[in-house]
Order: sequence, then C-alpha cells, then structure tokens
Amino acid sequence: MSASSPASARNPVDTMDQAWDWVSLNWSEILIASAAGLVIYLLLGLLKGLLIRIFARGAKSAPFMSVLEEAAARTGHVFMLLVAARLVVGYADPPPTLFRTIGFLFTVVTAWQVAIWVRQIVLGLIRLRSNPEMGGSEALANASGLIKVLVSVAVFAVAIIVVLDNLGVNVTGLVAGLGIGGIAIGLAAQGIFSDLFASLSIIFDQPFKVGDAINFGSQTATVERIGLKSTRLRAVTGERIVVSNAQLLGKEITAYSGLDRRRLKFAVGVIYQTAPEVAEGIPVLMRELVEANGGVFVRAGFIGFGASSLDFEVEFDVFSTDWDEIYGIRHRIGLAILRRFNEGGVEFAYPTQTTFTAAPDGRMIMPYPADWGGTAPPVQTSPQATS
Repeated sequence: MSASSPASARNPVDTMDQAWDWVSLNWSEILIASAAGLVIYLLLGLLKGLLIRIFARGAKSAPFMSVLEEAAARTGHVFMLLVAARLVVGYADPPPTLFRTIGFLFTVVTAWQVAIWVRQIVLGLIRLRSNPEMGGSEALANASGLIKVLVSVAVFAVAIIVVLDNLGVNVTGLVAGLGIGGIAIGLAAQGIFSDLFASLSIIFDQPFKVGDAINFGSQTATVERIGLKSTRLRAVTGERIVVSNAQLLGKEITAYSGLDRRRLKFAVGVIYQTAPEVAEGIPVLMRELVEANGGVFVRAGFIGFGASSLDFEVEFDVFSTDWDEIYGIRHRIGLAILRRFNEGGVEFAYPTQTTFTAAPDGRMIMPYPADWGGTAPPVQTSPQATS
C-alpha cells in the first residue's frame, strides 16, 4: 500500500506529527496570532460593556434603549472568542483541518448569536407594548407566552437553515417541505389563524383598546376584553357580545375614545304666519341661547319650507367627553329656546290640514248644514283633519 493512501492520511499519528511540524515551524506566527486574538477578544468585551452602559443611560428617556441593553448583554463569550479566532487564524498559516474547524464553529455560533439578538429584541418590544404603565395592551400581555414560542421557533428555525446552507447542505428540499406543511396546516386551521392574526393586528395597530366605546355595524358597545380568537363587548343595553376578531375587523368601526367634543343640533319649525322680521332674528336668538348655556355656537339659519312650518336649524359643539354633561347642556339649550320663543310670541308649528267641501257640481262650499240660517262659518282648520 502506498504511503500516500487515504488510510495513512487519516492516521492519528501522522496528524499529530503534522500538527507538531506546523507548531515548530510557525511558533512565532502562532504566538503573534494568539496575542492579537486575545487583544481582539478583550476589545470586544470592552465594546460590549460600553454598549450596555450607553443603552442603560438612554433607557431613562427612551424605553427602546432598554431592549438594546438586554440584547447586548446576551452577547456570549464563545461568540467573541470565535470572532477573534476567525480574524487571526489565517495569519499563522494553519493546517486545512484547523482552518475548516474554526470556520465551521464560527458559522454555527454566529448564526446562533444573531438568532438570540433578534429574539431578544422582538420579545423586548412586545414586552414594552404590553406594559400597563406605558399604556400597553392587556391582550398582548396575555398572548406574550404564545408569541414568545412562535418567535423562538421561527428565529431559530431560520438560524438552523442558514447554518446548514453555509455548510454545503442542500436545504431546498427542506424549505419546500416546510412550506408545503405550513400551507397544509394553514388551510386546515384557516379560521383560527385568521382570528389570531386579527388579534395581533388589533394589539399592535390599536384601533381600539379595552374600555373604549365603539360602534361596529349596528351595535354600540364597550370593549371589555381582547382575546386571541374573539373580543368581548358590553352593549349599551347591557348584553354581552362575543365577536370573532376577524369578523370585527371586517366591519367599519367608529371609536369614540379620544373625542374632545360632540356636535349637536336642533331642528326648529315655526308657523307660516311668523313675520319675516321675526324669522330673520331667529338665528341670532339661537346663537345667544347656545353661548349662554355652555355650548359653542357653530351655525344657525333657515333651511327650508316644510309642509306645515318654516324650518330652522342650529348646530353647536360641547367640548366634553362626559355624556351626562353633554346631555345637560343640550337640555338647557332646548328649554332656553322653548322659553324664549314663548316669551317672544313665536309659535312652534305642528302638522295641520285644512278641509274643504265640494258640491255635486264641483263648486267649493263651506262645511255647514244646508238648513243653517246664519252667517256662513269660516273655513275650519284643525290638527290632523282628514278630507
């Protein structure tokens, strides 16, 4: 058998001899590379400590810095050692086996370290969004355990695939298999995942939160709890409404939280016998009454000729979020209009009809008996009379 056969090349004794020859021939380069690697490792440690202190100081004014501080603190010493080794290994002209080993370990540890950083940052951001002291969502806090598992699985799965791909493994079939399996699972649990992602959309986008009054479809209710699959609401009439998150987001939602004012209006009709001079002064009168009773006047004026009335309208704002106060102001303004109209002799209109009687030949005659001997009575006008 030849001395250059593969069996002899894998002989441990020959390998040790090659390693000893490499050390004896390159001892000075090895010492220099080791010293440089140690310096790089120490510098990386100093950089890690410096970043932690900088992020810790910034966390007092920017909570996001606390997330970066935690991520920097998760930097491992093995990662820093392999970074230093990878940077200096080429200087000492190492054997191919040593060079490949350091490259392999560097790839694996770097992918793992990046996955740890990404996971820590994502989970830190979720923790900040769920912190009640910062206006976080209770639903996000309840879902944090599930989100933590999903994020961990996704991040480390990507890290494993990256490592395998860098090691020369064909991951195309693996990725395709995972994709097909994910599609099958997604189709089987389409409704559950639809509600789950709708819940995450509500949590992160925050179109509303617990305690808000909302209107969706024909329902007006207060949000009591946002779950992973459904949201629980309390209707204004007292009923408890449970609606799936996907169905809730599929409708137009009106949220009443954050409103600093409400716009209200009154429609007022006066009789046609009202003098034009009096009708002209009604908008000015309404403005005075609105401003005197806690409202903020917007506009008022004549809006049309009704079937039985001259129609006016007044709009005003109430700058309050308390419905009791809003109702009180509207009540005072309405009674003030009624009182002032009564005092000024301005009559409110109500639906009326005038009845006329026709003779057999079509002539209009007065509605009184044929044997009436007195003066013809005037035409009668009565509310809701029929012809």
